Amino acid sequence: MLEHGGRLLRAVKQYGIAREQWLDLSSGIAPWAYPVPSIPLDAWARLPETEDGLEQAARRYYGVEQLLAVAGSQAAIQALPLLRPAGRIGVLSPCYAEHPHAWRRAGHTLVELDDSQVDQALDSLDVLLLVNPNNPTGRRVPRERLLAWHARLAARGAWLVVDEAFMDNTPAHSVVEQAGQAGLIVLRSFGKFFGLAGVRLGFVIAPAEVLQGLAESLGPWTVSGPTRVLGQACFADEAAHLAQIARCRAASERLASLLAAAGLAPSGGCDLFQYLRDERAAHLHDFLARRGILVRLFEQPPALRLGLPASAADAQRLAQALADYQKESA
Repeated sequence: MLEHGGRLLRAVKQYGIAREQWLDLSSGIAPWAYPVPSIPLDAWARLPETEDGLEQAARRYYGVEQLLAVAGSQAAIQALPLLRPAGRIGVLSPCYAEHPHAWRRAGHTLVELDDSQVDQALDSLDVLLLVNPNNPTGRRVPRERLLAWHARLAARGAWLVVDEAFMDNTPAHSVVEQAGQAGLIVLRSFGKFFGLAGVRLGFVIAPAEVLQGLAESLGPWTVSGPTRVLGQACFADEAAHLAQIARCRAASERLASLLAAAGLAPSGGCDLFQYLRDERAAHLHDFLARRGILVRLFEQPPALRLGLPASAADAQRLAQALADYQKESA
């Protein structure tokens, strides 16, 4: 199993600090969860059915004509590589580690690329895979460039797979409305923007044959009845969408300013997290953890990803810990 953020219980055990005393900034999930609606007993008692309202609500939200609901986009990440014969897969790196892990495990050959290498390599690839905005760096590839890459790939039956797990905050940059076209597959995550990662819900927007292949691979009843009710309610609350976008943007800007004020200007980020490359990332991670603040550590390259503090008090706690770190490092 690969390393991920959000493993608070492990930190509790490792550092001997009670769970309720932690400030968990280790995942890029909005710290303000949407209200959970009343779930009717029927949703718990019956097997879930598709087209009960969830797919319709999701199609309206994403502005698309066809999609597949899955138990978190992680389910699709693991199943997609099984839909193609072994081939040459370009990965825009660094990226969410589950993507290359899944393709490599399915027998494909992985080619790690940076932005400057894609155009030259594109015609030799069977699939180009990227996360946009990227996890963990926050890098965003312009929409026009993505569509140009897609046109070149699709012309010879290759795929462009775009994981837009962090795109809800900046929907104008999405390519999701183009994903019905041959060779373009877009993954969307529900839990990050809506602050409800525990419900395990995601969507795949892709050509019909890809959706059919995924549905057959994943099997029936992949999304629970209660999750289907909750998803519909969240998608329908358009006023809350705008408020969440504004709240996340403001919090991300404050976090970037807080880091810069501590002499740790972010190297990247998006409206759900900030990314900091630093050769002493492991030391800073441990320094914060000993003070009950959990952030996400990356080893190659050495870096930290910090999620959004939910309140002014949480931000002040982080700022104080960083000030202490600067004093120790001086």
